[in-house]
Amino acid sequence: MTAPTYRRPLPPAELLLASTQQWLSATPGRIATDPDSWMQAVLWAKDHYKASRSHGPRKMGHTTLLLAQELKALSECRPGLAYLMRKLRAKKRTIEYHLEMLREAGLLVYRSVGTRIAGGISLASVYERVIPVEFDTAHQVRTVLEEGAPLYRRRPVGMADKYRTAMGKLAKRAARKVHRPSPKTVRQQPGRCTPMSVGTSGISTAGTSTSPSESKLASGTSRSSAPPIPVKPRRKGLNAVGRRFQLANELIQQLPWLSRASIPRIAWIVKDVADAGWTAVEVIALVSQEIIPARVYRPSGFLAQRLRGAHRHTPAMRLAMVAWWRESRQAQRERRIEWEGDWQPPTSRAVARQVNEAVTKMRSTAQDQAVDAFPAGQDGLADLDKLTREEVIDLRAAADKDPLLIDLTITYCGEDYARRLYTNQRVDQAARLRSTGHLTLHHEGAAA
Repeated sequence: MTAPTYRRPLPPAELLLASTQQWLSATPGRIATDPDSWMQAVLWAKDHYKASRSHGPRKMGHTTLLLAQELKALSECRPGLAYLMRKLRAKKRTIEYHLEMLREAGLLVYRSVGTRIAGGISLASVYERVIPVEFDTAHQVRTVLEEGAPLYRRRPVGMADKYRTAMGKLAKRAARKVHRPSPKTVRQQPGRCTPMSVGTSGISTAGTSTSPSESKLASGTSRSSAPPIPVKPRRKGLNAVGRRFQLANELIQQLPWLSRASIPRIAWIVKDVADAGWTAVEVIALVSQEIIPARVYRPSGFLAQRLRGAHRHTPAMRLAMVAWWRESRQAQRERRIEWEGDWQPPTSRAVARQVNEAVTKMRSTAQDQAVDAFPAGQDGLADLDKLTREEVIDLRAAADKDPLLIDLTITYCGEDYARRLYTNQRVDQAARLRSTGHLTLHHEGAAA
């Protein structure tokens, strides 16, 4: 049996629905097949509606579209006033005005009116999203009505060809999100009137065929729901403060005596040289111009004293300092000590024994070469009286770093010779370390 075509009356002079027709059972409109179709009708009615009241807003505006967007997202159109006030950041009276305009335009109808009982439970009104008959008439949308179904259950089946372009434009506008004019983000609060899920109506549609969307009635154009591709923002370079903190972090990582310093404090100290374009290598080269003490008690103060007036150096002076630092014997010795200072002895006894044997063999060869380099006396040993003061200081400094040299000297040259060369204090200390049975490759002692 072919479904009869419903013939609509001519539209009224104004898009205005009486209060008695603002109920689902009395409305001349039809239930929207999907939220996007209803949003198309809202956008069309915005340009044709004019309120009958003498106070409050007379036309639909941006707030009306924001309200319609919130109603569109609800599975069951049962919004509470508190929920709409929070989402739109508007007053209660403003929400009531715009809900009234949507009802007068035939876009919302009551399914049930909420209750406001003092001391009892307050229930929100339940609405149904409706497409006015004036919208269908203006676009010549053809609808059919199932036999025995109520009038508001009509379904769209087609439209006039000359209105397809206009309907397609409305579909594109309905797909775009309506943004709030204020850039501030709405603070999300717990609780809402209805959960969001799929569907637009609480009425069962069993036994009826699926209704097409009005947006699909337009020819040739299909609305894409894919979000726009975000544009990756460009990463900006470091500003002056960022360069200061970057230089301070590099210095703390590369200078052992700055390891416990505070990055913000060091950044404040190096602010002048950082602003002048200095690198960490240039700062280290400048600091290494003079001998650095074995222990720095105030690292930040020591660094500030070394960098005083350094920002006035020319680029040529900075290049010369870096070249000197890289070629100097002092810098090489400091880098070697820094590398060896982080070495930890092995915990395994077997590995410690192998390391001891390798180190003993290496030190024996080095000691033989050192003895051969000095002038020998009648007993075949190096003549200590002919050693210069600098050579004696270097030998004792080497023994402070590696006590095994003292043991090797005692083995090959005798204890008296070792005590004359390294002093009694160092020989006794090496004996104490030897009696403990622990492997000791590096030991820092007092300078001779």
